[in-house]
Amino acid sequence: MSAATKAVPKFKRVIPLLNRVLIKKSEPATETKGGIVLPDNTKAKLQKGTVVAVGPGGRTEQGQHIPMSVRAGDEVLLADYGGTKVELEGNEVYFLYRESEILAKLYD
Repeated sequence: MSAATKAVPKFKRVIPLLNRVLIKKSEPATETKGGIVLPDNTKAKLQKGTVVAVGPGGRTEQGQHIPMSVRAGDEVLLADYGGTKVELEGNEVYFLYRESEILAKLYD
């Protein structure tokens, strides 16, 4: 185990605060629709995820509530870098992002 892996504690439950969003990143495709298996080096960096939990939202300097624009279950597009890795018990890996770091919502 590397020093970075040891430093990440495992939690049972995470509830985001303020304008933070907990996201489960999507797994990259391992094969194409035609059935061709993709090697590891051709897989794109994970830039898509599903919102698992959201915080209550931020506050203005005057104390007014700013509502969140994403909800649990939304598919979102993420930046290449960012977010804080959070490991929950059971080896589940999630990422904690600020709402402003989310680039877009994705719709089918």
